Amino acid sequence: MTRRLLFSYLALALLVLAGLEIPLGFIYARGETSRASQSVERDASMLAEITEENIEKGRLDALPDVVGDYAERTGGRVVVTDKHGIVLTDSAPHGRIGVSLAGQPDIARALRNQPTVTTTTDSAGSGVLSVTMPGASGTVVRGTLRLTYPLSEVDARIHRIWGALALAGAGILAVVALAAFSLARWITRPLRTLEAATAQLADGQLTHPPDATTGPPELRSLAASFTHTATRLQQLLKAQQAFASEASHQLKTPLTALRLRLENFEPYLDPRAHPSLDEAVGEVERLGRMIQGLLALARMENAATTTEPVDLDAVLADRAAMWEPLAAEQYVAIDITGPPVGHVWAIPGALEQIIDNLLANALRVSPPSTTITLHRAPGTELHVIDQGPGMNEADRERAFDRFWRSSDSHHDGTGLGLPIVRHLVDASGGSITLHPAPGTGIDARVRLRPATARPRGPHSTPEDFRSPHAPNHRTQVADRG
Repeated sequence: MTRRLLFSYLALALLVLAGLEIPLGFIYARGETSRASQSVERDASMLAEITEENIEKGRLDALPDVVGDYAERTGGRVVVTDKHGIVLTDSAPHGRIGVSLAGQPDIARALRNQPTVTTTTDSAGSGVLSVTMPGASGTVVRGTLRLTYPLSEVDARIHRIWGALALAGAGILAVVALAAFSLARWITRPLRTLEAATAQLADGQLTHPPDATTGPPELRSLAASFTHTATRLQQLLKAQQAFASEASHQLKTPLTALRLRLENFEPYLDPRAHPSLDEAVGEVERLGRMIQGLLALARMENAATTTEPVDLDAVLADRAAMWEPLAAEQYVAIDITGPPVGHVWAIPGALEQIIDNLLANALRVSPPSTTITLHRAPGTELHVIDQGPGMNEADRERAFDRFWRSSDSHHDGTGLGLPIVRHLVDASGGSITLHPAPGTGIDARVRLRPATARPRGPHSTPEDFRSPHAPNHRTQVADRG
């Protein structure tokens, strides 16, 4: 922004200077040319009177001295003719005496007692100012005088004034640039500190608040408001983090005690009440998993979201090996297909939890003697395909809503598995969609960004993203949705 402000000030100053100096330069050039023309006309008129007098008195031998002295002093060229247009004298070293110039337009006009002022070019292509005057007394023309003056000196003076104007403009622009740079830095300093503070706040901790002591009043007020808002937000985040860390301990203990008390009732209950007791224990277990899911989401929302390159192939093989024993107990196979895809961008620990949740969902709905396929497609896309009953289009659209479960679901799920997956995928810069699998089942497609760099050090630990659905020995598998 500093550069843009600086360029804006310089462009405005340049526009003002151009509006002032260019017309001034043209006015000076026009005036200089006009003064030179008037001076040459005056000299030509004076010389024409002198030469006419010498011609009238027959002093033709005095003409070379008169025109030669003038040509030597001014650098002009003087040609004098008689009343018939015959050259009497020429100040140029190569001038030809006795040549008739009566056929030339300016000489012909002068012989008719009419002066001529023109701008022409000489044999070298340089501009010259030519003035032809009749040498006459009244209506009697005794000769003519042509005075040509090179415009090189006039052009040199014009060029000097243009150079002076350009130098003055450059000096003014330098002063304006210095003042504009200082002003732009003063204006943008609060914005730079505000940008840095925003980046810090996005990382979870505001250590250097924006500067609210310099800059325009509006930006100082904005920096102060941002600091107040960021402080309040950090307090809320700390309170939420404290709740997430304390709730897991405060809620697990009474739920565990409640489950034990319910199970202790079993010997004293009528056998006909045992199904109700089992349902009550199942609801307590589901409530515990729901609390774990909510706490996992809270931890994810409060944790760092800086992505890093992760080896998808290695993670896929590791998680498949972890789930294979549990899948074998249900007579379900896990198969990895497709070419290796290498590294992808993901937040630390997220890729493991994405695969765990999707495998848990697929395993829950997979009938015996079926296969769960983990297929790697071009474009760093991972397909988790099961051969279960599948979902209709309406259910697939709502599958990522929190606490939502399919209308035909008869399991004790919490409705948090897929929301956790979507949050992790979005935080990693990817996308996830559900599609019908060939035949029956669901094809969960996870697209992640490819990474060419080698993995870097993690910014947060995988435990920050541990889901209640990862297999732990013989853990209950997760719910779909």
